[in-house]
Amino acid sequence: MKQHNKRHGEISSHRVPVSPLHRVPYHLLTLGLLLILGLAGCGGNTTLTKLPVEIPQDKDTDSKLTFFAVTLEQADDVGRPIWKVRAKQAKYTKEKQIGQAESPYGELYQDGKIVYQVQAQQADIEQDGKQLFLKGNIVATDPRNGTVLRGNELEWRPDEDLLIVRNQMYGTHKQLQAVAQEARVKTRTQRVDFLGKVVANSMEPPLQIRTEHLVWQIKEEKLIGDRPVQIDHYKNNKITDRGRGDAAEVNLKTKIATITKNAQIELLEPPMQIASNSMSWNLSTETVTTNSPVRIFHRAENVTVTANQGELKIPQKIAYLTGNVNGVGERSQSLKSKELTWYLNNKLVEAQGDVVYKQVDPPMTFTGEKAIGNIQKENIVVSGGNSGNRVVTEIIPKEKFQSQ
Repeated sequence: MKQHNKRHGEISSHRVPVSPLHRVPYHLLTLGLLLILGLAGCGGNTTLTKLPVEIPQDKDTDSKLTFFAVTLEQADDVGRPIWKVRAKQAKYTKEKQIGQAESPYGELYQDGKIVYQVQAQQADIEQDGKQLFLKGNIVATDPRNGTVLRGNELEWRPDEDLLIVRNQMYGTHKQLQAVAQEARVKTRTQRVDFLGKVVANSMEPPLQIRTEHLVWQIKEEKLIGDRPVQIDHYKNNKITDRGRGDAAEVNLKTKIATITKNAQIELLEPPMQIASNSMSWNLSTETVTTNSPVRIFHRAENVTVTANQGELKIPQKIAYLTGNVNGVGERSQSLKSKELTWYLNNKLVEAQGDVVYKQVDPPMTFTGEKAIGNIQKENIVVSGGNSGNRVVTEIIPKEKFQSQ
């Protein structure tokens, strides 16, 4: 322990270890320090002029001891640091067995290495030294990856490898900005759980994610939501597409979002909705693919197409659907086939394989191998294909149709 006194001043600097390795109770150690600390005299060399003493207080008030320019430390069972706090001033309350540091700057350690650098208005240190609390204008920085977490409360639980920042939490990183009610950090794996009213903005791809729980795996560059989530995709600062689902994962490296459980993607142009149990959304190529049963609804055309799987190329405005394809228009006209290509720009469809086209008014059915046309306008041409099969046309009498 060192003490330095400057001329014309009265500044004492000392370190107060609170490690369990010393086997000395925090309050006894603090009182022992008081008995050997001195104050510097004015205008002379460093001298021991007097011993600090406790100020008598009423029985109903706490006894407080004050230190200046203090460094507080805590180590684990093998002597590695788990936190260090430097402060301009620190107070120790014997009755509550709590140390309180003002304007602290601290370093948090895991496995002997710095995992976060923190500063705040105030730090509360428990007597056993196992937890550290910071309050007021918290700024916590991870020097390994550049993550900065801000809030008004910070809690460090080294035994649990858990850092908590809450109360107006705001996080920034070169890839992400996020606000939430609370952030929980696992420092070893560099995982951050954002909890409560989460709004996260990704820089690239340009996304905004809203949910109640979002996991950020920093090293893997992934965002994972296990609760209902909304993903807005931006282009030139305007929303172009929106995804929803009960769960989602966004890979910031590959720029692919996977939406599962009641997955939906909505396009503004053309105005469409794609629904499936699971979809992959490539935000670079702007392509949506699914291997699960899919439903595509075109609002402007009032046409719905379902299939076993599908792919939508948004820039080209082309949809490819395969397996039990069924397109239905607003007047119940339908087109069934094995495969269908939907050209959204010119409102045309091309169907192949076991084609069946049905109209209600007038009631008729066409079967063949190929079909091309506009479902909404009921303008479909069915052909027999290359196999030489003939097109079969069935005209249903109106009386028979009505009886059906």
